Amino acid sequence: MCLIALAWQAHPDYPLIVMANRDEFYRRPTTAARFWPEAPQLLAGRDLAAGGTWLGVTRQGRFAALTNYRDPAAPLGERSRGLLVSHFLQGQESAWEYAQAVAAEGEHYGGFNLLLGTHEELVVVSNRGMAPTRLQPGVHGLSNHLLDTPWPKVEKAKAGMAAALAQPSSEALLGMLANDRQAEDAALPETGVGLAMERMLSPLFIRSPQYGTRASTVLLLGSERVQFLEQTFDENGAGERSRFAFDLLPA
Repeated sequence: MCLIALAWQAHPDYPLIVMANRDEFYRRPTTAARFWPEAPQLLAGRDLAAGGTWLGVTRQGRFAALTNYRDPAAPLGERSRGLLVSHFLQGQESAWEYAQAVAAEGEHYGGFNLLLGTHEELVVVSNRGMAPTRLQPGVHGLSNHLLDTPWPKVEKAKAGMAAALAQPSSEALLGMLANDRQAEDAALPETGVGLAMERMLSPLFIRSPQYGTRASTVLLLGSERVQFLEQTFDENGAGERSRFAFDLLPA
C-alpha cells in the first residue's frame, strides 16, 4: 500500500473515511478483497506470497492499513509487514496496545507505517521514527514517508478527501484514486531511487510495465455500518470490482 488519505472524526455519519491505493509488482500473487475462510470476520485482500494484507476491516469495526517506508538502502526485514495488519485484525488488543507491541519489535520488519483502530480510536506507528501516536481529528495523508509528509501525491489526495467531505461518495473517492498525472520535477521528493523513478512513483495511480497500482479501496466506517469498495487492476488495467456493506457486530 503506497497511498492512504483519510478523514478522521471529520464527518457526522462516518468517523473514519479512507481512500487508498496499493502499489506492487504485478508478478506478486494477490487475491481481491473477500472475507477470509479461516477468519470469516475479516474483510481484506490477501498477499499470497506471505499471507498478510495491506488494508482490511472486520465485522466488529477493527481497521488496519499499511504503507512501506521508501528507503532503498535499508534491509528488507525478516518478517512480512503485511502480517502486522492481519494479526491486528484477527486479534483482540486495542489499537494502542498493539501499536506499543509493534514499536517494540519494529527492527524485525522493513520500513513501515501502520494505521490501527476502530470508529472510536485511531493510532499510527512507524519503525522509522514515529512512536505510537493517536491521530487528531481532521484529514490526513500517508504515503511512503511519515504521516502527513507533504509529497505532491499526499497533498493532492488530502485535498480531494477534504473536498469530498460535504457529500462523501465511494464512487467519487474511487475516481480520485485513478489520477495518474505525474508531479512536476521541482516538487518531487528525493528518496534515493533516482529522478526517473521518483517521476513514475509520483502520481496517485501508478502505471509502469512491471509495477503499478494493483488495488484502489474506499472505506466508509460508521459507528454502526461499514461500506467497502475495491477495484483491482492487472498490468493491462483490467480487474474486478468488489462491493460490501454490513452492520457492525458487537466487539
